[in-house]
Amino acid sequence: MTDPIPSTPVTILVPGKFHDHALNRIAGEFRLVAIERADASLVDKAECEAVRGIAAFGGVDAAFIDAFPNLEIIANFGVGYDSVDAAHAATRGVMVTNTPDVLTEEVADTTVGLLISTLRELPKAEAWLRAGKWASQGPIPVSPLTLRTRSIGIFGMGRIGLAIAKRLESFGLPIAYHNRRPVEGVAYTYYRSLKALAKAVDTLICIAPGGAATEKAINAEILAALGPNGVFVNSGRGSTVDEDALAKALSDGTIAAAGLDVFANEPHVPQALLDAPNTVLLPHVASGSAFTRRAMADLCVDNLVSWFSTGKPLTPVPETARIKKQ
Repeated sequence: MTDPIPSTPVTILVPGKFHDHALNRIAGEFRLVAIERADASLVDKAECEAVRGIAAFGGVDAAFIDAFPNLEIIANFGVGYDSVDAAHAATRGVMVTNTPDVLTEEVADTTVGLLISTLRELPKAEAWLRAGKWASQGPIPVSPLTLRTRSIGIFGMGRIGLAIAKRLESFGLPIAYHNRRPVEGVAYTYYRSLKALAKAVDTLICIAPGGAATEKAINAEILAALGPNGVFVNSGRGSTVDEDALAKALSDGTIAAAGLDVFANEPHVPQALLDAPNTVLLPHVASGSAFTRRAMADLCVDNLVSWFSTGKPLTPVPETARIKKQ
């Protein structure tokens, strides 16, 4: 049993669009204040002082955090939290949580599906059928690429990376990876540098987190190392890719194809990638099933409930894991 949330309603601020189920739960458990976007000027001074929690799809910078003197917790909707200034939150004694685990299997499923769609050009095949070309012109030309005989490199062997690796291992494919350091208990081949990994494989899957450490890590040098038979898939963060370099690599044959679910400036996708015939592009849908998004919504709100009823979060991010409720 947990202690009840204090009888005086705790004010939770929600900037921008948010999951309906999460909003309904927040409104039932707390005092909900919703604003159009993460702009403190939209909240009057008295309300700023009342806010003790923020629930958001990221986009919480240092200035926004500092606008709320009594802020205790930021509950981020999503496993990635690079758009929340967690380091600054830590200096303020503000807890930051995310929603890991509940989306792991869904993202892994989608990533493998994106890889196969890219290799076998399944969107082109469906378009061929729907346009009546199967009947009028006959079978679509066979795909030049296949999953058979491929070697897989994973950049970011965390929870989701491991889930992707296990799925692809079941296809009989060799797996290698690059992280900042080897993962304990993982038998897959480890490469100390991303370039060494790219040289060793012909299929590179990026599931690395965003942030300064991975900014444009997938660049012209890495793509050249992957080679002309190379396929690149990204379901991690768009910021990890130099999109100009990727577009050029796709155009000049440096690599064979790419499947992308994330982009650097979402929802805006570079025209060069849209025009590339050897891409499969998705609108950031890897975790986008009703089932998984509801689970993410519940974990986001459960973090708020746990913090204000027990003083402990369920899934704190590393930067704020040691923060104690005052």
